[in-house]
Amino acid sequence: MYSVQTRIFTLDPQNPDPAVIVQAAERLHADGLVAFPTETVYGLGANAFSAVAVGRIFEVKKRPFYDPVIVHLSDISQIEQVARDIPSLAYELAQAYWPGPLTLVLKKGPQVAPNVSAGLDTVAVRMPNHRIPLALVETSGLPVAAPSANLFTRPSPTSARHVLEDLNGHVDIILDGGDCPIGLESTILDLTASPPTVLRHGGLDLDLLRERIPHLQIARRYVQTDEGLPMSAPGMLAKHYSPKAPLLLFTAQTDAALTRLRDLASALAGRGFKVGVMTTMEDARHFSDLNLEIADLGSAADLPQIGRRLFAQMRRLDSLRVDVILVRAPAQEGLGLTIWDRLFRAAEGKVFDLDKPLEAEEIISLLVKKEE
Repeated sequence: MYSVQTRIFTLDPQNPDPAVIVQAAERLHADGLVAFPTETVYGLGANAFSAVAVGRIFEVKKRPFYDPVIVHLSDISQIEQVARDIPSLAYELAQAYWPGPLTLVLKKGPQVAPNVSAGLDTVAVRMPNHRIPLALVETSGLPVAAPSANLFTRPSPTSARHVLEDLNGHVDIILDGGDCPIGLESTILDLTASPPTVLRHGGLDLDLLRERIPHLQIARRYVQTDEGLPMSAPGMLAKHYSPKAPLLLFTAQTDAALTRLRDLASALAGRGFKVGVMTTMEDARHFSDLNLEIADLGSAADLPQIGRRLFAQMRRLDSLRVDVILVRAPAQEGLGLTIWDRLFRAAEGKVFDLDKPLEAEEIISLLVKKEE
């Protein structure tokens, strides 16, 4: 296991200290690992041209070799350093949405380390909308391969503290630029497919892409961890972004839903489970008189706020050592699609319908089996 003494530097996200960025760039050239904030989540960066450095990402994250990582750039012209046979649409989208939460899957250039792309002939690239990674890439002169800076399958890190929780002693430098403003990973668009296909919902609204790509396709496949086959993009696993406690995801359309969820929470607490409920500010009052841990996601009308808080609240409930986390899913519209996707994966695809009577004993038996 790659082990080092982790150093943390606090930076102004708008005007990062050039001397600190130089130190971080030197670690990249020495095949070290540097964690940094982006507008989406914190990334764990390595020299994308070095198979040794990229291998350390997989090692310290305990990430399977078949799960590729995204390459970060600081200028549109750098696409040519990492990709080949680049379609004009890639430049059009980059001009429109970079820097920003859009990742493009292109044909991989020969300089990119093979393990960046799990041995496939494609590469996922993006330009983050954050001064710290842009300065790091520009100063180092290297494209930076960087998945999220967390242990594999854990909730993505949206603060430097989250990175330290998971990777202390296994990353050379953490650049602390505060909390990530979006808090959800980038949208991934495969331009090697015909028609172009969204492989992962993310921070960029799909309606914006549909304006430029009328025949845009949406991939619906969730990859199981035991398949072991290279994936066309990061973040496609069915189990991902998961807290330590089992997360149960609930859907509902009717007013009776909250009563049923409250009854379930009460039944679980009555059986001795320490229950966490991730809920909106408006719904939290339905649970306030119960002995539960409430994680406030913000207003139901403010999906960006819910997105920013989602992973941090999962981690907070883990720190409180809850036995189970209950979440009512948002409407699957706009950014709600991305939030749904993350919750669906955190729940490992298990979804319960609150519009139907819930059998508390059945759910309790599921939790008991998981503990065993």
